[in-house]
Amino acid sequence: MEEPTTEEIEIRTADVTTKTLPPPPPPRTASPHQELVERLKDYGQEDVFALWEELSPEERHLLVTEIENLDLPRIDRIIRCSLNSQGLPAAAIEAPPESCVSTVEGRRKEDKEKWWKMGLKAIYEGKLGVVLLSGGQGTRLGSSDPKGCFNIGLPSGKSLFQIQAERILCVQRLAAQAMGEAGPTRSVVIQWYIMTSPFTHEPTQKFFESRKYFGLEPDQVTFFQQGTLPCITKDGKFIMETPFSLAKAPDGNGGVYAALKYSRLLEDMASRGIKYVDCYGVDNVLVRVADPTFLGYFIDKGAASAAKVVRKAYPQEKVGVFVRRGKGGPLTVVEYTELDESMASATNQQTGRLQYCWSNVCLHMFTLDFLNQVANGLEKDSIYHVAEKKIPSINGFIEGVKLEQFIFDSFPYAPSTALFEVLREEEFAPVKNANGSSFDTPESARLLVLRLHTRWVIAAGGFLTHSVPLYATGVEVSPLCSYAGENLEAICRGRTFHAPCEISL
Repeated sequence: MEEPTTEEIEIRTADVTTKTLPPPPPPRTASPHQELVERLKDYGQEDVFALWEELSPEERHLLVTEIENLDLPRIDRIIRCSLNSQGLPAAAIEAPPESCVSTVEGRRKEDKEKWWKMGLKAIYEGKLGVVLLSGGQGTRLGSSDPKGCFNIGLPSGKSLFQIQAERILCVQRLAAQAMGEAGPTRSVVIQWYIMTSPFTHEPTQKFFESRKYFGLEPDQVTFFQQGTLPCITKDGKFIMETPFSLAKAPDGNGGVYAALKYSRLLEDMASRGIKYVDCYGVDNVLVRVADPTFLGYFIDKGAASAAKVVRKAYPQEKVGVFVRRGKGGPLTVVEYTELDESMASATNQQTGRLQYCWSNVCLHMFTLDFLNQVANGLEKDSIYHVAEKKIPSINGFIEGVKLEQFIFDSFPYAPSTALFEVLREEEFAPVKNANGSSFDTPESARLLVLRLHTRWVIAAGGFLTHSVPLYATGVEVSPLCSYAGENLEAICRGRTFHAPCEISL
């Protein structure tokens, strides 16, 4: 046999090498997409790739995907405008003029009746939509569920979501009955738009689905998510929570304006003939959702925006209040920290009330036209509140900044704002802190509900027995029976109820 030539040996060796050895892996120092790096350099954020060489292929993919999904020009504009606005002088604060407030004692019975009928008529005509701010979890209540799922311990065991859904059902029925007296009765539907967050979106949807939307039609309930923004250092750099992900936070309850715009729900409202939007927070168990009286007042005033307000309990109460910003300027809300002691205690000599007494409790009404205007205005100005917080990072918790907008940021854009006083014990029972805290607990809210409904039942001719002191118990009236204490005589007159209990249909 002939010996193989040198050339044949080289060819065979090459064949064996090609067949038996895998291709070499890409070097771990491979750069991310160069175009993405250059884009980040334009905004001074290229440090997000500082640990690129230490990442696995999967981690690199996650990081690149996250950065590609950011609207970098918008985020950069928000960061610059928000940080640059810090420390700028603000216009002087003035007390709101008396003319913009409808006080409880100033309302005539005929006005309330007129507004109630006007509101029911607008609801019957499909002109009201309802927006619920429900992005928060019940963390401070000891629950990881969406706050709306929370049961505050009422006799019925109902969640906040169920109570609010049943109030909508009640108003729909009241509107159909009221307008049916003037003609054929037809079904009334109030569209309910529920803003969630990335943490609450899926569990909120599942909660509604598993409970058959509490009697509402599924197509009258729309879920949409508020946005998130990267957390930043005090000089505007993105904070990395892990080597391959940014630290992010929801953009505040004022993110509702951008969320409604970008999800095209403002267009959806217009297509349905909605002209007025009721907007409120999920954690108020006494909230009168879609309140016909408030809606009628709002329509009657012809304002662009309105807010229900309660009087401050005492001068140093830690609540935000409505003020006028600048001589003849717009109404807006300032935090209690912006009022010095003399301003907080100042009294109106004519009324005897505190000058700055109208507390914001996140119960608002807007025209749809104004919502479109404010969504565009807030986006154009891009000024967010700068909240210094401990931010989770690759170096542990560090001092950083969350950027948020608040629901009341809309008011400075309004050509006119009307304030509508309500009684705290009738319409404001917030659930914010766990039982054992000094205020705004499930227990304090539960008692407010039981006491109010007890007054309703007694006013309707009912009687109560109780085995514990009455101040610690009471009855619960189902929203399906009565919206605000009306129409209870047929159920309660001459009957005795043993507290605690639920009165239902």
